Amino acid sequence: MAFSELLDQVGGLGRFQVLQVVALVVPIMWLTTQSMLENFSAAVPSHRCWVPLLDNSTAQASVPGTLGPKDLLTVSIPLGPNQEPHQCLRFRQPQWQLLDPNATATNWSKAATEPCVDGWVYDRSTFTSTIVAKWDLVCDSHALKPMAQSVYLSGSLVGAAVCGHTSDRFGRRLVLTWNYLQMAVSVMEWTSARARALAMTLNSLGFSFGQVLMAAVAYGVRDWALLQLAVSAPFFLCFVYSWWLAESARWLLITGRLERGLRELRRVAAINGKRAVEDTLTTEVLLSAMQEELSVGQAPASLGALVCTPGLRLRTCISTLCWFAFGFTFYGLALDLQALGSSIFLLQVLIGVVDIPAKIGSLLLLNRLGRRPTQAGSLVLSGLCILANMLVPYEMGALRSTLAVLGLGGLGAGFTCISVYTGELFPTVLRMTAVGLGQMATRGGAILGPLVRLLAVHGRSLPLLVYGGVPMLSGLAALLLPETQSLPLPDTIQDVQNQTVKKATHSTPGPTVLKSTHF
Repeated sequence: MAFSELLDQVGGLGRFQVLQVVALVVPIMWLTTQSMLENFSAAVPSHRCWVPLLDNSTAQASVPGTLGPKDLLTVSIPLGPNQEPHQCLRFRQPQWQLLDPNATATNWSKAATEPCVDGWVYDRSTFTSTIVAKWDLVCDSHALKPMAQSVYLSGSLVGAAVCGHTSDRFGRRLVLTWNYLQMAVSVMEWTSARARALAMTLNSLGFSFGQVLMAAVAYGVRDWALLQLAVSAPFFLCFVYSWWLAESARWLLITGRLERGLRELRRVAAINGKRAVEDTLTTEVLLSAMQEELSVGQAPASLGALVCTPGLRLRTCISTLCWFAFGFTFYGLALDLQALGSSIFLLQVLIGVVDIPAKIGSLLLLNRLGRRPTQAGSLVLSGLCILANMLVPYEMGALRSTLAVLGLGGLGAGFTCISVYTGELFPTVLRMTAVGLGQMATRGGAILGPLVRLLAVHGRSLPLLVYGGVPMLSGLAALLLPETQSLPLPDTIQDVQNQTVKKATHSTPGPTVLKSTHF
């Protein structure tokens, strides 16, 4: 395409692109801490019912001095299913008979128990304060925690959908999230074809570093309100320098904003040290170089074109499904690290650490195997790791944690793939619309993901079956997409249709039939 030639002249991989990527990785890291925050601010501490003998000084005064806290706990709280003090029941009256050495733990009737009508006592050795302890989101109210996570992610969906004018009503953070994602995609439009995957992979690594950053900040700040402040304040700095980030010149030119597009190209040429090219760039040069694209690009493009245009319909449906699978499974698992039974700080670090080689590996595979097999393979392997956990006993916590982390790593690789793939599947005039639709699908999946955990009341392995099945099916569907490796970015809908025609031509009977397997 003509813009590819212009980009090569001003520098498709130079100082400007490096600065642009670095400027975007920093806010992406902090955005990740916002997404993972509830693993720590909404952590569920160990808890038991409030009981007078242990928690009321007046009642304690009447207890014989020979009885210690363990004895008082035995007569006040029944044992739960795991042979630990029950978290949601207490005895109506102290069961003194349980102190008899010959008594058994079952020497009481269920009628002697009652719910925690006076509230709960929480273990504050790990977290000094969480929203679960503050609002008692335990026992009969435990379902409110995943619902709260879904409500938060619903806000992200609304922000992604309507953006600007709703910032006053739904909050600045949601709008900033969407804007930073838009800018991340614009990085791809500022890089040459050979560097596209590298730029998007570096940006997606911001999410990996953000996972580790979240664990580090949460380890140092154990109060949920202070933790929220600590991960939100850095956005003031990001806001200040975000005005330096460049708009996509490709989009400016295709939509007819020639003067602004020319200024951005000259700016990039200057930063990349291409002074000679900077002086030769004029409006006449742009009009001559991009005459065909500009004439076609003036036609309005809408969301309807993604589903009504024959060459785009299948791409839209399958890419959206892949985006959905990532959000659904990743947020469903990653926002419930306590269920894996290990230290949530360690697990959070491991998710980020494993994500880094997974994404770097996906970059290598994108350039070696191509976009389609890498996308399909990462999702299918992730699904297999998650489904394998259905066969692992709950007592084998280390193995369950390992499989879960590997599954999340596969999803991270799949996210890198779909970020690159979506940008290459759709023309410039619809690229942000397609990415926006994909991000909305991710948010929609993220909203549903935490709610799937409620299915555990019908079977402990049922949520894993759903979490593993969705990425597997999405990965298989990705095999129906065309290959885009080393192809120039399409600028118009006509470019996509031309690619479809070429594919159909290669698929006709004859010696060229074998070539169709590469598309």
